[in-house]
Amino acid sequence: MSINSLMPPNSIYANLRSAQQPANGMSNEDYSKYKPAKIFKNAIDNPPPPTTSTAQRASNGPRHITGMTFDDRGDTIVTAAEDETFRLWNCKTGKQVLLAIKTLHSKKYGVDLPRFTHKNTAIIYASTKEDDSIRYHSLHDNKYLCYFRGHKGRVISMDVSPIDDGFMSGSMDKTVRLWDLRSPLCRGLLTLPAPPIVAYDASGLVFAVAVNYYSRILLYDQANFDKAPFLTITLEDPTLAQISYPPRPIFITSLAFSSNGKYLLVGCSGDAHYIMDAFEGHLLAKLEGHAGLERRSMSSPPSIEPAKGSSGEEVGWTPDSRFVIGGSLDGRILIWDAQNLPQRTGPVDLKTQPHKLHPIVGLDGHPGPSRCVRFNPRYNMMVSAGAELAFWLPDNSQDTEEIARDLLRKKGPA
Repeated sequence: MSINSLMPPNSIYANLRSAQQPANGMSNEDYSKYKPAKIFKNAIDNPPPPTTSTAQRASNGPRHITGMTFDDRGDTIVTAAEDETFRLWNCKTGKQVLLAIKTLHSKKYGVDLPRFTHKNTAIIYASTKEDDSIRYHSLHDNKYLCYFRGHKGRVISMDVSPIDDGFMSGSMDKTVRLWDLRSPLCRGLLTLPAPPIVAYDASGLVFAVAVNYYSRILLYDQANFDKAPFLTITLEDPTLAQISYPPRPIFITSLAFSSNGKYLLVGCSGDAHYIMDAFEGHLLAKLEGHAGLERRSMSSPPSIEPAKGSSGEEVGWTPDSRFVIGGSLDGRILIWDAQNLPQRTGPVDLKTQPHKLHPIVGLDGHPGPSRCVRFNPRYNMMVSAGAELAFWLPDNSQDTEEIARDLLRKKGPA
């Protein structure tokens, strides 16, 4: 289905009046109306002709966008891709932002985990080769502002504080480092038994650290990060033992707090994500129905041991935290309703089975695996990415036709 067949060309972004409303108070039916308003087929550079050294890489299929981030206002999104470039896209016009250089390259160091700072002209991102530094980059004049050095392994997780210039990073060197954009020196260090995944809560006063292989999520007070965590959550899913024994381990690839701070969304590489109680650590819900991005494509055989694969950016909250949106290896965009989660009190029981949530909506239209999915923080739009980039808007044409029919019925015959 072509994009022009979904909406009139002049209305895709010129008629953003409805899309410029936040996703508050939306119903299940509203999400079913989303369709790709525009697909960018040139969002990634084509790979060079395969050689002997690249033959194995070519067998994995086309290059993918690996990460993306909105600025605070939701006006711009930055994508990072396996072609070692990052690009800016205007969410209102649906066009790539033209800077002095249209496409920003990082061929020497690679680019991953792009994160906007609180200025829409600067981002931080992790390296994929050469060294393990984090780079602070000005988009305005395409210059590096600072290098944050210290990690001795690839950075696999990064989050920016919602309240100040702080940010933190988790690395394969089994450490979490806390930083401030105003200084290249690390201001805090946590040493862990396995590579960590990190996330701030909406207040910026608490942050979470997930430790794979141990299935633990540690919650720290930002002001006392050098002390022990004030809460240790054990993620244990008793339903996995019904599938295989011993149960296959859970591999955590992302963390995201709900906007009210009550829940913690745990993204995993396999065919399930989880929602935890962020206050006491109860396992509340298991999100099913998608094909996990642990594999690169549907034709790839599943591995025996869990691994990150292509996952990590495919699941997140809507701005009001009433719904969870997620991608899938088969390309669908899935919506889970998280408004009626079970309430549990008392001691945490690891044998209590989680409430299983199945998608209320499954949207088709994304070409290839939907590896990255994000909802705009201010506007009523979604973005999905993989081998291509897609902007999603609600298609209200059917509503317009129904309103017109109602008016004609009320008017009666001429």
